[in-house]
Amino acid sequence: MAQDGRQQDFQRKYGRLVARAWVDPVFKERLLADPTAVLKEQGFEIPPGAAVRMVEDTEQVVHLVLPRRPAEAELSEEELAQIAGGGGRGGISGEV
Repeated sequence: MAQDGRQQDFQRKYGRLVARAWVDPVFKERLLADPTAVLKEQGFEIPPGAAVRMVEDTEQVVHLVLPRRPAEAELSEEELAQIAGGGGRGGISGEV
């Protein structure tokens, strides 16, 4: 249950981040140039040593992310299904 709350919080925060990038060209340029700094400024937790890359889809190019494989012993079948459905975010947390 706590995981669902964190995912929902992440989704809300990430949605606001994307919406701002769509309407604020300066913010978007900063986000693309230095995503780690901008995400931290916006309250996202980035694990120490993690590299963050932000890319933008276009009409000609769509990016799909293949999430890292979690340790099977650490996740239930429900959690694995959720990640397989796009619920995982590769270690970036929306928690403040």
